[in-house]
Amino acid sequence: MADIDNKDQAEMDPADMEDVEEVEEEETGEDENSKARQLTVQMMQNPQILAALQERLDGLNGSPSGYMESLPKVVKRRVNALKNLQVKCAHIEAKFYEEVHELERKYAALYQPLFDKRSDIVKAAYEPTDEECEWKADEEEELTVSKQDEMKEKAKLEEEKKDEEKEDPKGIPEFWLTVFKNVDLLSDMLQEHDEPILKHLQDIKVKFSDPGQPMSFTLEFHFEANDFFTNTMLTKTYKMRSEPDENDPFSFDGPEIMCCTGCTIDWTKGKNVTLKTIKKKQKHKGRGTVRTVTKTVPNDSFFNFFTPPEVPENGELDEDSEAVLAADFEIGHFIRERIVPRAVLYFTGEAIEDDDDDYDEEGEEADDEEGEEEADEENDPDYDPKV
Repeated sequence: MADIDNKDQAEMDPADMEDVEEVEEEETGEDENSKARQLTVQMMQNPQILAALQERLDGLNGSPSGYMESLPKVVKRRVNALKNLQVKCAHIEAKFYEEVHELERKYAALYQPLFDKRSDIVKAAYEPTDEECEWKADEEEELTVSKQDEMKEKAKLEEEKKDEEKEDPKGIPEFWLTVFKNVDLLSDMLQEHDEPILKHLQDIKVKFSDPGQPMSFTLEFHFEANDFFTNTMLTKTYKMRSEPDENDPFSFDGPEIMCCTGCTIDWTKGKNVTLKTIKKKQKHKGRGTVRTVTKTVPNDSFFNFFTPPEVPENGELDEDSEAVLAADFEIGHFIRERIVPRAVLYFTGEAIEDDDDDYDEEGEEADDEEGEEEADEENDPDYDPKV
């Protein structure tokens, strides 16, 4: 807004002066609101501020009212009786989860013949019949198919000519590799040098502990013969506990993974993707001569999954090891609960779409809010995109 000098002000009608003052106040208010919004956006992008805010909110959510301390001793005594009942509830809940584990074991035996047949189709040990290959597409799929029919028909003739020259592909090539690449949790672990190896992965199975044994499950990764290692199967075992901690019984919330053990991979010479060779130059302190030293160091790879950090007897781990194990437990649980039972849906991407549907609405709202913030920033005369 242009400045108004004293002369102009003198010539203006008092009513006009009031209007100018009101406009100035409104613009000042808008500027302050805009600056406040900009400051808020910057603050919410600062991880330290967010962490402090979350800690504060957690404290508010869990802060006791102080009522318990004000109670007479006779009432506190009765509350202690309720807490003892709660401990007994936790032990009953632990028994419940033990029986759930038994049910999982029972139904795993019923699922396994179907999973075995899936494996046979994937690795071309069994060719499904025409009847087994029939699949009724839903309305959406039919619409999509009808739109693509023309393009497919044109490409079909060319493909048929090429197919005549080539052998038919066996089974479903790169089935498990595609599953891994389609799932963010697993694709984050994959490196480019892992992919040629995972093309040889033929099946993943889940084996539960035997009746009467401590609760655990094992993931079995079955490979066809390959040039990378001699193992035909790699394993990862997760040991679980389903009983309340004596020192903190109220923290019990179902079975928890306590530790996991991998296996030794018998790598072919020069094929170990979990290690890499680097060259370093070292300068002699006295003579000043330089020499080149070759070192073998760890390398990022999916196959580090089979060598998790060891948990010491005292159970204490450094922060890095704790983070690795926490991620490891999440991955193991996800493979057991989601990937193995629904592998074909992760291969096609349908399971991923189902997972995304849970977040679409919230995501759209977030996008709208971001758009509004960006628009506000663009219209703000004080906004500096470099900040």
